[in-house]
Amino acid sequence: MTVSREVELEGHIIDSGMMQSCFGIIMDLGGSFSVQEFDIGRHKDEESYARMLVEADDEDQLQSIVHELHQHGVNPSDPKDATLVPAPDDQVVPHGFYSTTNHPTYIRHDGEWVEVEDMEMDCAVVVEDGDSTRAYTKVLNAIEEGDLVVTDETGIKVQPPERPRDAGGAFGFMQGGVSSERPSESTIRKIANAIRETKKEGGKVLAVCGPALIHSGAREDLARLVREGYVDMLSAGNGFAVHDIERDIYGTSLGMDTESLDHPRHGHKHHIYTISEVIREGGIEAAVESGTIESGVMYECVDNDRPFVLAGSIRDDGPLPDTITDAVEAQNAIREQAHEADMVLMLSTLLHSVAVGNCLPSTTRVVCVDINPATVTQLLDRGSAQAVGMVTDIGTFVPILAEQLLDEE
Repeated sequence: MTVSREVELEGHIIDSGMMQSCFGIIMDLGGSFSVQEFDIGRHKDEESYARMLVEADDEDQLQSIVHELHQHGVNPSDPKDATLVPAPDDQVVPHGFYSTTNHPTYIRHDGEWVEVEDMEMDCAVVVEDGDSTRAYTKVLNAIEEGDLVVTDETGIKVQPPERPRDAGGAFGFMQGGVSSERPSESTIRKIANAIRETKKEGGKVLAVCGPALIHSGAREDLARLVREGYVDMLSAGNGFAVHDIERDIYGTSLGMDTESLDHPRHGHKHHIYTISEVIREGGIEAAVESGTIESGVMYECVDNDRPFVLAGSIRDDGPLPDTITDAVEAQNAIREQAHEADMVLMLSTLLHSVAVGNCLPSTTRVVCVDINPATVTQLLDRGSAQAVGMVTDIGTFVPILAEQLLDEE
């Protein structure tokens, strides 16, 4: 005897490949399906709708299929209210709690759909039922005893970003994927246009940067982008800031002159001397105000009031006084930045790109640039499927981007 569940798909389900993916999921997990209703959009801006019956051998198999379909935006055709269970203790969630995707999500409460705020992957959803109902994500370590946590998958609707036929405009190229064969200059021009459009809409651009950006000689161009307001926020590690400041004070980055590529005598000590000087001043802002730091990315962040987060790691020298060494505190600071960002440039840093990517909703525009294809593909594999990947030298990408944005105005 088989069991079944009626589900529905709506939106640009053909162009996005959503319908084909769902058929594959059902068959791969040993189920079967029959399409009961199918209404195809006849024009580019029209959406499609499908209702189908999913069948399985038993309830466990059916639940597994429905769970996988749900992650792709398939929802029950007869939604019920979400199940809410109080958290039994601080940092403890109920069994079977709903673990979020990074897609726009709604929960059904008292017969109404409520949008979940601050979407990011791998969180719980907490509901507050006061004068007006609120639903929002919470990381596990922020759960408090008594929080009403959404459990199971009843009364939850997920809406993955779609790919309509008409993918024009400044953001038309941002449909995900990675290639080292795309024409670099034309793609960078499109990225520049997307940044302009983001700023025109009043949005914020977050740059996530690795030390290779400094080593490759792109420091001055990124500093110009910060100064001119095309980068509103910066997320990096201790190493990026140290090498940026070292370049200002000693003319080297990790002991190497980035222009002549020479290694000055005792240059290997410059980064630790740099850390010492900033500690002596009391921090980056104090070092800028005293004149110890006179140029560079961190200088422009301070001078132009662009907020930055430096998240520490176990391998940091020093670290700088501004580096957040508590991992949970660093996560929360990164999360706050990520929720403010409308577009994110991930520039040659695997760990920070994945960390920030984990905090982003799938509606945030993301560009990831790295010479190593594994960095870009790992970001996409971790769930940031909305990211556009470019496999290219960061020392080439940033100067061309700055030229497109600043020299062609």
